[in-house]
Order: sequence, then C-alpha cells, then structure tokens
Amino acid sequence: MRVFPSPRRSVRLRLSLLYGVLFLVSGTALLAVTYLLLFHTGGSVYMPGPEGADALPVAPASPPAEKAHLEDALRDQRDADQRDFLLQGGIALALMTVVSVVLGWLVAGRLLRPLRTVTSTARDISATNLHQRLALSGPDDELKQLGDTFDGLLERLERSFRSQRQFVANASHELRTPLARQRTLGQVALSDPGATVESLREAHERIILAGRQQERLIEAMLTLARGEGGLDRREPLDLATVADEVLLAQRADAARRGLRLSSALGPTSVTGDPRLLERVIANLVDNALRYNVSGGHVEVATGTSEGHSVLTVSNTGPVVREQDVERIFRPFQRAAADRTGNDGGIGLGLSIVDAVVTAHGATITARPNPGGGLTVTITFAH
Repeated sequence: MRVFPSPRRSVRLRLSLLYGVLFLVSGTALLAVTYLLLFHTGGSVYMPGPEGADALPVAPASPPAEKAHLEDALRDQRDADQRDFLLQGGIALALMTVVSVVLGWLVAGRLLRPLRTVTSTARDISATNLHQRLALSGPDDELKQLGDTFDGLLERLERSFRSQRQFVANASHELRTPLARQRTLGQVALSDPGATVESLREAHERIILAGRQQERLIEAMLTLARGEGGLDRREPLDLATVADEVLLAQRADAARRGLRLSSALGPTSVTGDPRLLERVIANLVDNALRYNVSGGHVEVATGTSEGHSVLTVSNTGPVVREQDVERIFRPFQRAAADRTGNDGGIGLGLSIVDAVVTAHGATITARPNPGGGLTVTITFAH
C-alpha cells in the first residue's frame, strides 16, 4: 500500500527547496555579473594624468620585450584572480544556499503553523464538540482569514446540529401525543363490556381523527425537509393567481371563524416551485386566521416594489412582542394562547414558510402591528 507523505511536511519541504533554488539562481546571477564587471574591462594600464585632470589610459614606456613580459605577468595574475574568485564565490554560494534552505525550513514551519492548528482541530472535532474554535491570532492575512472562515463554518454546523436535535425531539413529542391518544381510545373501547356498535363507531372515528393529525404532521415535516433541501424545479408563475386560488379555499374557514378576508392582488411574476409557493401562501393565511381575534380581519396583497415581486399577509390578533417574532419561525413554536378558538396547529407552518422562501432565494420579514397581529412580507429576487 502506497504511503503518502504528510501534507504539512510536503508543503514545508517544497517551500524550503523553493527558497534554496531561488537563492541559488539569484546568487549565481550576481556572481556572474560581478565576474564580468571585474575581469572583462580590458587590459589597459591606468596611470594618473596631470593634476586636476581625469585619469586616462596610457601605454607603458618600456622596451618591447619587457612590455611583453609585463603583459604575460598581468595576464597570469588575472587568470589566477579569476580562478580564486570563482572558487571562493562558488564555495560561498554553496554555503549560503544551504543556509537559505535551513532558514527556509524554519520560516516555512512558522508560516504553516496556523495550518497545523487547523488540521489538528479539524481532526479532533466531531458532532459532540462542535463548540470548539480555532480562534487564530495574529495579523489579518490569508491564514487568519482561513481560520476565521473555518470558525464560521463550525458555528453554522453547530447551529444546524442543535436545530436538528431540537427538531427531532419536538417531532417525537408531537407524534407521541396522537399515538398515545389512539392507543387509549382503542384500549377503552375494547375493555368496555357494554360496548355497542355506536360506541365502537365513535371510538374509531376519534382514532381516525388522531390519525389524520399524524398525517398532517408528517406531511408538514416532509414539506419542511423538501424546502430546506432546495428546489427540484423552477417555472414562471403569477403570484397573484396562486394567492387567489389559496384565498378561495380559505374563505369558508374565515367565515366560520367570524373573520373578514380581503385581498389586493396585483399581477407579479416569480420563478419557483408552484406547489411550494402555494404552500407558503396557504400557511401564511392559515396562520393569520388561527392567531386572530373575534371580528378581526386578514389582508393579502401581491405586487411589485422597486422591481421585486412582493407578497404581504397582514392580520389582526393578539399583540406580538418584538422578541417573539424570530421565535415563531422556529419549528413547533406557537404564538400566544389568545386566539379564536382551538387553533389545531402543529407548529410547523411558519418554519415551512421560512425554509421555502430561503430555497427560492427570497427574503422574509415580519413586524408586529401596533394594535396586535403581524405583517409578514416576502420579497423575491429578480
């Protein structure tokens, strides 16, 4: 089996060798330039000129034989100087190359120290200690930004894991209640010695009702998971048409609750999943009807603002505190208990809205109305 070197050591070694090669190349070039400047300037002998004048090259005043002997001696001396220069320069260059590699190894190790911290922390982190952070110190350079990005990723993962665990716990609790009710109804009906057809029929109807509650919860959970998983398809549609179809289906419920349902639907086009967007509007309207006051109203509007398609759902109802606005968009979180009758909600309506809106690249804002109730606005991108 092939054993691969540690990435840290490989990068450190390559950086060290790169430092050494760069120093060797630049040192060789410097040695060559110095050699050319020192020993290729010509063979003339320079003597001082008259006082105050520049030095000019003159030929030596000596007999031809003596002149030739002097030139040979100068040439031999120059050749010896060249050899000594090249030898000593080469030795110095080799020594400094080794020194540069060693220094490069030390500097690379210091520079790669944050990466070792990232690698070690990433290796140790698991689902049980996502709270651990790198918290790199030092200047705001690329390595510091890498560490901060990794910390941000860990923070998002920790929030996701915490939300998932809370969701599973809440879903288990919500499913356990109708299951326990079904079991109790069945046991009571079977243990009744004087049971009649009518009593058994009533017990079975109540069991079926509890089963429908489970179906609604499971369907809502599947819709929430689908919204958080992204979109499988996109197609252009008129948001006003989708909202009008939802309102037609909700008018009977509004009348039963004694609420007024009004609309101002201006045509506006968006691109997305029609079924999910229909579920968004239905959940918003259903939430506005459930959490209302007797004689209240619900208003639904669609249109365009600053080039963006906008959906707004506003209702009367109990006063919602600013600090509770974000909470009601979490799974299995409900509004205040003051509402028109038994709400029958499962606590996933606004969570589904938030997930689907995010999947469509839109933004959702909610603000409490001064007299009570809530105004939810969804703004779609171009």
